[in-house]
Amino acid sequence: MSSPAAEVVRLLTVRDMTLAVAESLTGGLVAAEITSVPGASRAFRGSVTAYATELKQELLGVDAALLARNGAVDPQVAAEMAAGVREALGADWGIATTGVAGPDPQDGQPVGTVYVAVHGPSSALSGSAGGRKVKRLRLNGDRTEIRMESARSVLALLLEELAGEQTGNERAQDTERNGGF
Repeated sequence: MSSPAAEVVRLLTVRDMTLAVAESLTGGLVAAEITSVPGASRAFRGSVTAYATELKQELLGVDAALLARNGAVDPQVAAEMAAGVREALGADWGIATTGVAGPDPQDGQPVGTVYVAVHGPSSALSGSAGGRKVKRLRLNGDRTEIRMESARSVLALLLEELAGEQTGNERAQDTERNGGF
């Protein structure tokens, strides 16, 4: 069975689409997962690790008033990070992570509060407005476990969107390439 990152790379490659990643609490884990997949360079544009709050605004275009009002751990911030990295790196899809890995609460949010977001072509996202989807997570565990689960969850959210949009023709071509019928 392939990893979620391998499946994301496979689906993006089949569609000739690209991905950019914006990370905060995961600090590069998502990009590392994607780039561990052979052939990832066909689909992966790059990533921005905006750990400091002001970098979310400066590099990813997150609204400064939103950050001042709500802090970095917010669903709209996650959505704007995903949209911003998609635009900044010229990708078809953008994904983002922001949250609190611990050991202390941040921005009034308890440890384990995480938001993951996907921003893609408006027509591609199932049940989402404006080409974006955000998911709130309440994770348990230590800092390492929260960070790892956040990385896994954002890839799973993207995979959900990509897999939901695969056409019958793409499935047939992909099956044929992989030796199936």
